[in-house]
Amino acid sequence: MSDFLPSRRSALRTLAGAGVLALGASACGPGGSGGSGQAANARSSSQPSGPKGDRRLGAEWESHARTFMSWPALSSVWAEDLPYVRKDIARVARAIAEYEYVVVMARPDQADAAQRACGSQVEVVPLAVDDLWARDTVPVFVEEAGEVVGVDFNFNGWGDKQEHGNDGKVGRTLLSKYEIPRTQAPLVAEGGSFETDGEGTLLITESSIVNDNRNPGMSRDRIETELKQLLGIEKVIWLAGVRGEDITDAHVDSLVRFTAPGVILLDRAFPGTPPDSWSRSSDQAMSVLSRATDAKGRPFEVIDLPQPDPYEISGYSDDFLSTYANFYIANDAVFMPRFGDRKADDRARGMLREHFPKRDIVPIKIDTIATGGGGIHCATHDQPGEPVD
Repeated sequence: MSDFLPSRRSALRTLAGAGVLALGASACGPGGSGGSGQAANARSSSQPSGPKGDRRLGAEWESHARTFMSWPALSSVWAEDLPYVRKDIARVARAIAEYEYVVVMARPDQADAAQRACGSQVEVVPLAVDDLWARDTVPVFVEEAGEVVGVDFNFNGWGDKQEHGNDGKVGRTLLSKYEIPRTQAPLVAEGGSFETDGEGTLLITESSIVNDNRNPGMSRDRIETELKQLLGIEKVIWLAGVRGEDITDAHVDSLVRFTAPGVILLDRAFPGTPPDSWSRSSDQAMSVLSRATDAKGRPFEVIDLPQPDPYEISGYSDDFLSTYANFYIANDAVFMPRFGDRKADDRARGMLREHFPKRDIVPIKIDTIATGGGGIHCATHDQPGEPVD
C-alpha cells in the first residue's frame, strides 16, 4: 500500500496542518429501472416544510429497493492505490448484487471501465463523482405519506477538510434523475452520522455534527429539533465521539449499530490494546447506553463486538479501520469485512449470524478501503422500498 494515501483519518492531520485541502469527497447515485426526470419534478425546500410527524427513518434491515455505490475517481487521493481500491469497490458491488439491485455511479469517462470491473449484474450510471463514500454523499431516505423522500444534508467534505466538487452536488442530481422528492436540510451532516432502530430512536456522535466545521453557531438542542423534524425521529441519544482525529469526526456507524430494536453491537478494541481516544469513546458510549432507553422506553442490550488483533490483519496503515461494526445489511444478507485475523473474523461472523439468523453473513476483503479509513457501510447507501426486479 502507498504511504502517500491521504486517508479520511490522516487527511485531517496532514492537510489541516499544511493549510491546504485535497480533492476527494464521496458520492453515489441510485439506479435501477427508474426513468430520468427534471429537477422541477422533485419537491425541494431549504427548510423542513412544517411538522413531519408522518415521516419515518427506517432501519437498515427493512426492505431495500437498491443499493447505491460510487466509483472512486481521484488519483490525487489514492495515488497508486487507486486500482486496488477500485477492485475493493467492484468486489463489494458484485457481492451485494447477488442479493439486491446495485447501482454504481461513475464519471462518464470511467463508466465503461467501472462496468467491466463490476460485471453485468451491477448497473453503472454515468454521473460525476469524486470518491467512493456513498454513505455520506447520497441523501438520507425517509418515508413520508407512502413515498420515499431524500433529505439532502449538504455534504461539504466533512467540514471542508477535503474539496468535494462533484460529490457536493450528488444529492440534488440523483434525486432529480430518479424523480425522488427532495428536502434540503437547514444543516450539514453525513449519512454515516446516523444510526436508527426504525422505531424513532436515533444514535449520533456529537463530535460529527455539533461542530463549527459543519454547523457553526448551532446548538445541540437546535440540531436535535431539526433532526427530529427532518427524519421523523422521536428520541436522539447523543454519544460524545472523537473530535479532530479522523476526517469524519467519528461517525457513529463505526462505533455502534442496531441489530434489532433495543439491541446494539458496540465496537471494542482488541483485548490488551493500550487505551486511546477511540477506546475511550467506546467506553463513553457504553456508559451512556447502559443508562438510556429508546423511543419506546426500552433499555438497551449492548453487546461488545471486538476488533481483530492488529498484528494479524492483512492490511495496514496508521488509519486502517479495523472495526466490524461498519457492516452493511442488505436484502437477505449482511456484508462484513474480512481482515485476515481468522479467529476474530470467525467470531464476528458468528455474532452477526446470531443476530441475523435469516440472512447470509458474507465476509469481504476490503483492505484498501479500510486503509483509507472506511468500510463496507461507508461505501454503500440503501434506498428503502420494494426490491427492483
